[in-house]
Amino acid sequence: MLNKGVDERRFNREYSLLFPVIFRVAVRITGDAEIAEDLCHEAFIKYYQRHEPLPDTDQAKYWLIRVVKNMSLNHAKRKTRERKAMGKLEKITPVFAESEEKRVIREETIKEVQEALDKLPYKLRSVLVFKEYGGLSYREIGTMLGISEGNVKVRVFRAREHLEKILGEEE
Repeated sequence: MLNKGVDERRFNREYSLLFPVIFRVAVRITGDAEIAEDLCHEAFIKYYQRHEPLPDTDQAKYWLIRVVKNMSLNHAKRKTRERKAMGKLEKITPVFAESEEKRVIREETIKEVQEALDKLPYKLRSVLVFKEYGGLSYREIGTMLGISEGNVKVRVFRAREHLEKILGEEE
């Protein structure tokens, strides 16, 4: 369903500008680039189909980030329920050649960080993801979440502390 009130050039410009930002947020929440890309496309479809366009690019960015954040969190919850329903599978540790050692270490590190992020409370995880992976400023995060810039800074600080503690415990 097309929205006849859409300025195609503006939409294309906003898509080019905002897709990388919302994609980073979705990847950090879902942990899967393909799923994140699908969710971002769905968010842009919802944006395109809105009855009233948002007045400026910043408001479009906040709206899209909120939509993709909610979609990503819903996906993550669904995925967690599916994992619990399937039960825990035994992990098989393959033998890697030395040439693959760096790749394996990188993948394990990414997995550990993602698991540590998943353990953070939602309020802390969301601001950290928006700041570090979404590239948003403290002010932008505060505006989007309806909290003060100072509160955002405190939450980011606490999130980093918690993340460091979680990663330290796993060693």
